[in-house]
Amino acid sequence: MNRVVHPIEQESFRRLRSRLDTSHFPPLTRAVVERVIHSAADLEYASDLVMDEGTLAKAHAALHSGAPVVVDVEMVAAGITRRETVCRLREAVSGPGLTRSAHAVRLAFEQVGPGALWVIGCAPTALEELLTLDASPALVIGLPVGFVGAAESKAALRESGLPAVSNVSEKGGSAVAAAALNALLYTPLSYSEEKQ
Repeated sequence: MNRVVHPIEQESFRRLRSRLDTSHFPPLTRAVVERVIHSAADLEYASDLVMDEGTLAKAHAALHSGAPVVVDVEMVAAGITRRETVCRLREAVSGPGLTRSAHAVRLAFEQVGPGALWVIGCAPTALEELLTLDASPALVIGLPVGFVGAAESKAALRESGLPAVSNVSEKGGSAVAAAALNALLYTPLSYSEEKQ
C-alpha cells in the first residue's frame, strides 16, 4: 500500500530543502535526516545526527521483513504510524537502582528477544538498560532528550558498536525518535531510487 503524502507535508519538505541541501547524503541517511528535521523544525539535526548508511540498509531490510519494533514510551509508539510496536512501560515498576523505563526495556526484551529495532526517545535510563542486555538489535534509534544522562547515554550507545542512530547533543525526544523510524518505514524497498 502506497503512502499518500499530504500537500502540507510536501510543502514542508520543499521548504526544508530550500533552506538545507541534503542531496549529498546517501538515500537512507537523507531520509532520516530530513524526517527528523521535519519533525522538530530544527536544521541543526543535519550535523548533530550520527548514523551509517550500511547500518541503515541492514535495519531497513530487517524492518521491512517484519522485525519487531520496541519503543520506550507510548509517545514514541503514537508517532510510528504504519507499524505495530511493543511498549511495556504500563506493566513496569521502579525499584532500587531501576527506573520504570529500564524495567520496561527488560520486559520488552523478554517478549521480543534478539533482532528487534529499538526506538528510545524519552528516557536515557531505557537506553542505558538496553546496553546491558544481549539484545543483538537490528538497530537502536537512541534519541532520548534531557539535561541528565541524555548525551551520555547516546555517547555510550555509539561506543557500544551496536547498529545505531543517535545524536551528539542533549536534544531528542519522542517525535524525533519516531520520525527516524518512520523514515525507514516510508522508504520503499527499492530505496536506491531517489526518495520523495
